[in-house]
Amino acid sequence: MNPVPPVSKTVIHFLPAPALSRWSRAWRRDASRAEGAPVPPIESPNRQACSIVRHRETHMPFANARRRTTRSPLRFGLLIGAALVAAGTAGVAQQAADVRPVTDAVLQNPDAGDWVNWRRTLDGWGYSPLDEITRDNVGDLQLAWSWGLEPGVSQTTPIVRDGVMYIANPGNVVQALDAATGDFIWEYRREMDERLRPAAQMRSLAIYEDLILLNTVDAHIVGLDARTGAVRWDTDVAPDHDGYGFSSGPVVADGVVVAGLRGCERFREDTCYIVGVDGRTGQILWRTSTIARPGERGGDSWGDLPLLFRAGADAWIPGSYDPVNRLVYYGTSQAKPWTRDARGTDGDALYSNSTLALDPATGEMQWYYQHIPGDSHDMDETFERILIDVDGQPSVYSMGKLGILWQLDRVTGDYINATDLGYQNLMDLNRETGELTYRDGVVVDVGEELFFCPSTGGFKSLRAMAYHPDTAALYVPINLQCETAAFGPVERREGGGGTGGVRGRQNHFHPDAPDQLGEVRAMDIRTGDTLWHHRRRAPYNTATLTTAGGLVFIGDWERYIFAYDAATGDQLWQSRLSTMSNGYPISYAVDGKQYIAFGAGGPLGGSSWTSVIPTDLLPEMRNPRAGNAIFVFALPE
Repeated sequence: MNPVPPVSKTVIHFLPAPALSRWSRAWRRDASRAEGAPVPPIESPNRQACSIVRHRETHMPFANARRRTTRSPLRFGLLIGAALVAAGTAGVAQQAADVRPVTDAVLQNPDAGDWVNWRRTLDGWGYSPLDEITRDNVGDLQLAWSWGLEPGVSQTTPIVRDGVMYIANPGNVVQALDAATGDFIWEYRREMDERLRPAAQMRSLAIYEDLILLNTVDAHIVGLDARTGAVRWDTDVAPDHDGYGFSSGPVVADGVVVAGLRGCERFREDTCYIVGVDGRTGQILWRTSTIARPGERGGDSWGDLPLLFRAGADAWIPGSYDPVNRLVYYGTSQAKPWTRDARGTDGDALYSNSTLALDPATGEMQWYYQHIPGDSHDMDETFERILIDVDGQPSVYSMGKLGILWQLDRVTGDYINATDLGYQNLMDLNRETGELTYRDGVVVDVGEELFFCPSTGGFKSLRAMAYHPDTAALYVPINLQCETAAFGPVERREGGGGTGGVRGRQNHFHPDAPDQLGEVRAMDIRTGDTLWHHRRRAPYNTATLTTAGGLVFIGDWERYIFAYDAATGDQLWQSRLSTMSNGYPISYAVDGKQYIAFGAGGPLGGSSWTSVIPTDLLPEMRNPRAGNAIFVFALPE
């Protein structure tokens, strides 16, 4: 752990009111033009102000960033004298009311108008209890405000507390905005090689006490002051290994910030892991390996491979937390390289493609369930874990790329049920036991061509599903695509490895949907039965969002966003964004008024795995190359 950076690392800049007005207009103008390609930062007035002194981090609270004091208890007042405080001298910082602490109790039961976790609640539902927007009036939604984001890969989830929205931009940039108006409050910009900034995505943030928690592309966890963006602590959780990092935010479980690493495909004398740090100080508390080491429990599942050649099992999507049973749930990705042949073992390769239940206090693994033993086709199971009590049975639900909905006992990890969407052609599922077995001829050697469904992009991927308690259904974004390809080799040396990737890829529509790629499906949690589904030619490209107004929101690759009736599937509303929708829509309220927020991002600005969306199957569709932004909708006054 590194303490708060010394004074030479943190600088506060102030702009006079006229300059701020010009700054704000320039920011929005430049953001709307932003290209997603790896380019140096735009030299606009705001960028120059941000770069007067180029240090490791800068944060920028503005002296005249006014907020309407009637909106919420959380207010950012004048920061007179804050520069003296940052410089280490005894100055007096005038501030508005303190940030209301986001305690563990708040995280477990947020205010209805707040969105304080990745999927709002620790159980991962993606559900808002707000009901001002209903089936009857959703057709009246109109744009309330929008805000341009940094260029780069953008799959963001805003979080909202007391009328303030915090956004993770590409490039490990965090901004605080007035959630009712979009007015700028502060920004934190992490120093990095500017050529890498557009690829430094971060899907989510977390909030705990009065800290905004940022995971970074270089494997740091940073605690930022929610009032100002100033760095409170900065912890390097992987100091000895280049290549490890984060692409999603953490989950906070009883004061422990829990986060899973990515970048674990290279051959090293180490493994990927999930880490827990103290939410108040940033002190590292524990690390739990996601790969079974030689001589440890499950170690023989990799055959006789030495630790050097055991790779993968990244945990790159935020976990969920059950505060009653005190268990954090994470999914892990496939073993790497992707194929058994390239890995050099046909073993199960624990704990890849598994659900892991960890004690947040110690990191101890209480149980695991491996969904796909010895995966050989890049079929991740790393995505969201949704915690639901079903007729008194505490359950954890998940779905990976194969399109199989899993239900496990979240206390014991025992198998309860699984439902195959029926689209994949790789494995047979025994619904009595949950066992998967490969079909004949599908486990191929390196260089051998294979037609398989889904493609490596998956039917289900990082586009999270949501739960609605009134319908007892999960709403699942699905993309129906197949491919013909051969998997490649890797270098078997220290520092070598990697995924192996695919060679000669040819994309295909699924045989069951010969001209449509997108599907959203409502699935009964008790039976797995389909309640309704929609298909579209364009892929769906966001998570789903459910609300107490009886609605399901989702967006697609063709720039459309939709509201469906959660019970019937009827389409009730649509609008269109500047470019493709992406990320994780949310709903929140300020002063009793409900808002719906969607993210957008251009083809090079970052959609959900743009490189594996089969755009060659959609030659008639084009999207602007820029346009990362947040769009916020509300009912008219």
